[in-house]
This record gives sequence, C-alpha cells and structure tokens, in this order.
Amino acid sequence: MFGWCWTAAESSGQSLVSRLGRSTESKSDEIPSVTRQRIRRVEGEDKTKGGIIIPDTVKEKPQEGDVVGVGPGARDESGKLQPLEMVTMSDSDLPPQSRLAPRAECRKPALFRNYSYEVHEMAHAALAPVRAVSDAAHFVFRNPWNPLSYTAFGRNVSAGAELFERMTRRYGKPTFGLDEIEVDGVVYPVLEDVVWSRPFCNLLRFVRPDYPDGDKQPKLLIVGPMSGHYATLLRGTVEAFLPHYDVYITDWTDARMVPFALGTFDLDDYIDYLRAMLDHLGPGVHTLGVCQPSVPLLAAVALMEARDDPNAPASMTLMGGPIDTRRSPTEVNKFAERHGVEWFRRNCLHMMPFPFPGFGREVYPGFLQLSGFMAMNLDRHVNAHVDMFNHLVNADGDSAEKHRDFYDEYLAVMDLDAAYYIQTIETVFIRHALPKGEMMHRGERVDPTAIRNCGLMTVEGEKDDITGAGWTQAAQELCVNIPAARKQHYLQLEVGHYGVFNGSRFREEIAPRIRKFIARIEEKPATPIGRRKRAAKRATVETCRRTELDARTPPFLQPIQRSGPAQPQAA
Repeated sequence: MFGWCWTAAESSGQSLVSRLGRSTESKSDEIPSVTRQRIRRVEGEDKTKGGIIIPDTVKEKPQEGDVVGVGPGARDESGKLQPLEMVTMSDSDLPPQSRLAPRAECRKPALFRNYSYEVHEMAHAALAPVRAVSDAAHFVFRNPWNPLSYTAFGRNVSAGAELFERMTRRYGKPTFGLDEIEVDGVVYPVLEDVVWSRPFCNLLRFVRPDYPDGDKQPKLLIVGPMSGHYATLLRGTVEAFLPHYDVYITDWTDARMVPFALGTFDLDDYIDYLRAMLDHLGPGVHTLGVCQPSVPLLAAVALMEARDDPNAPASMTLMGGPIDTRRSPTEVNKFAERHGVEWFRRNCLHMMPFPFPGFGREVYPGFLQLSGFMAMNLDRHVNAHVDMFNHLVNADGDSAEKHRDFYDEYLAVMDLDAAYYIQTIETVFIRHALPKGEMMHRGERVDPTAIRNCGLMTVEGEKDDITGAGWTQAAQELCVNIPAARKQHYLQLEVGHYGVFNGSRFREEIAPRIRKFIARIEEKPATPIGRRKRAAKRATVETCRRTELDARTPPFLQPIQRSGPAQPQAA
C-alpha cells in the first residue's frame, strides 16, 4: 500500500500546495498534467528492532517520497511552454510536519489518538469481573485445604491466575516502609513528617527521634525525579543515607489527584519549588538530584548564587541526569530530536476524565510512560514474568517475592502535568537550552558560571541506557567557577540507570563516595560571595564616613551622597 502526494505550483510561482491521499492500487494510468508532480511515499517500518509487528493503525507514515512523474509545465498567454524549475532542498529546509514540499498539508495519524484516557479507563473497568474470577481461582487453588493445590494442575492454575491479576491491576502509590534503621546493632525508629507542602509536592522528613545527635547531622535534600514513578523508587537511596544525615525527600503528587482549579505545573514551577524548599531548610543543606531533576536543581542553584542567596546549598550531587543530551545520544533523545515537540504534544497528551480530582487537566498519562519504559527492554520484562510463573509453580517463594517487590514499585506510575512534560522535552531534549546558555527562568537567564561556592559531584553508570555517557559530567564543564577542590566526577562500572541510585553497588561503592565528598565540603566550607561583598562594603562605608546601618539599608532608602561641599540649609 502506497501513499501518494500530488503537488501543484500556482501560475504565479509564489506558493506550493500539496494534497495527500492513499491508494491500495496502482495509478500508473494517471499521467501528471501541467505543473503537477506525482510522488510515491516511502513505506514505513513493519516491525520494531525487537521484532514486534507494528499495526497499521499506529504505524508512523514516513514523510519522504520518490518523484515518479512530473508534468510538462504551464503555458503563458501566448501559448509558449514555461520550463519547470527544479529546486533541491534538504530535510532541514523543510518543516518537520512534511519533507515532501513546503507548506505540505500532509497529516499523520496520532499514535495514541484512538487510545485515549477514557478508553484506558474503560478497558480497566471491563476487566474488573475477570480479575475477580482470577482472584477467586488463585485463592481456591492455593488454599492448603484444597487437595488440588498440591498437584501440578493446581499450582499452574494458581500461578496463572496471580500473574493475570498482577498484569491487569492498577498499582497504587507504594509506601517507603522505612519504620526503623539499625546502626551498630541498635534499632532506632523512623517517622515520616511532612514539613513543607504545595499542591504538586510534599517535602518529607525522616525523623529519628531517639537517634543520638541526629539533629546535629548535616541536612540532605534528595530531589526525586518527576518522570512517572513515585519518590518511593528511591527507597534504597534514602535508606543508605539515613544513618549519616538528616534526610529530606521531595514527594511529587500525581497530577490526576490535583484539582484543575489549582492551576498547571511546569518546569519553572519545579525550579521555584526547589528554591522554596531550600529557603525553608536554611543554609548549609546538601542536595542530591537523581536523574531528571539534575537540570532544575542546577538551575535553582545557579539562580540562587547569582543573587547571593544565603540559603543556596553547600553541595549538589547529580546522578544520571540529562544535563547535555547532545553527548552520546541515546534512542530516547534521537527520537525526540527527530519528531519535534509538536509530535509529543499531538500524540502523548490526554485530558483527564471524570471522576478523578484532576478532571479537565491535560496530562501525560503514566500508562504511556510505563509503556515506553517497558518497550525499551521488552524481552527482559517478558522473561521476568515467565520466570515468575515458574517460581510460583515450583514453590520458590523467595524468588517470587523479589519479583513482587520490584514490580509493585516499577508498575506504580503517576501522571504528569502537560505543561511540565512539554517544557522539559523542549528545553532539555530538543533545544538543549542549559548547555547552550539559553535556558530562561521567568525572564532570567540561567547561568551555571554564577555557581562559585556550591560543591559539585556527578555520578554516571557505565551501562546506563537511559542517560548517555557524559550527559551528567557536562555539568562539571558548565560550572567553570567552582574550585577544582570542590568538584568530583565518578563513573560506576557494570551498572545501568537503576543501579546508579539503588542496589548493592550503590550501597557499597557509590554512597560511600558521596558521603566522603560531602564530608570534604563540610570540612572546608566556602566563604559566600555575599560575605566578601559585605566586607568590601564596610571598607567603603568607613572611607565615606557612613554608618553600618546605612550600608545595610536598601539603596533606594539610603541618603543621597553629594561629592561637592555641603550646601547651607535654609532656616
């Protein structure tokens, strides 16, 4: 099946219009006339690299074609044939919506237009009775009072029923489950406390009421990613630092649970939230950004130091973040650059249906994000579920429980506000605004060179297939004014993206290095620029014979200083 595009140049030669249609049969008997050209569209891919067949309804139609016929040209008033002019154009000269001709009206079907949020909810509701039957079968065939539960048939039915229920379940927000920590054989209770709250985020503090000198330990703010998964994905990260720091973490809210009346949320709001949290925690806080928040965290620190904010953090550790995605581009950002932001706006955004609290809000659904995550390693996830089935049949409870723990977390996803999603795609992955020095925050340019006091550590994983090599390390080159003694980069071998902030290698190799880096920053705190400026200002005050109070007074309230002799005042 081919797609055909007829183009015609107007006699004035000032515009070019194209019309796109489809045909299932050959049109070789149709000869292009006058100025028309006949173009045959190049066929799209039928399968993915993993071998999955792409249905015609969601197959992307390539915007390229072969010219198979050209008309002879138009004639002027005297009947003389006007020769056609050939213009060679590159792909970059044409709009992203069409590579066939300028101003081509070639429309591609939206990838998920027919699979809206309403259809997803309807499918989930339609499967509810089947899930109920599956739950009942699972309960019956694993009941120890049922003799069939000890047979191969009973174990297979029970395993299949559990697997079906888990694959069609809607996973809710997990809990951190960090109720206690053990240090040197002593167990200390841990409590969760919300210390700061906004519509789209809560700032959680892990309180250790009986921990000795816990309040005297440095504060550590862990900035979790707002990229589809909940903050509980960083449970292992929090647990590794709890004995050593007063730990706080950003707990982002599912956009479908935020009423539309409370407004939207974008990347600028994300940066404002981080600055407000740092103001709430006070000076000397150490920050740790995992994956996506590396960009807004770096931007927030740059803006705070540019204004000599005393609450700017003492250090920031960026782990697997997309600072400069032009380096070692992965399939994710190649896809983003190839399609442009309008493709994402057209295909990935959906209106939140009733009866969710966020009814009417435009969001990037979590189920689409999860589909993208799983499609990157589909064979691995399929094999994991097959292994889960075998573990259940063979009564390998420990292995099955590990599978449950991982996928209970991995399959729990949240929706993102459309404004935040689109602005992040455009700013980070398409325009590369931060490394180019073009990133703006509410009219103010984000300048990484303004960072002089905050320590910087970057961490990457050797086998990270989401964040490419050098993406995070680029922050070291952008922050040129941070002293070398306060900068460090570490590449962890044999770990992927998840292993950068979780797992045995994180606990044994990455976390100890982060603690040593923070300890080094604590030993030699930087002298804030503001203090040096105040010292210089005091010297100027003494020279001009002004008071310290005048020096602290805002400029618009200070008395005007005249350089000439004092004028006599009128009586």
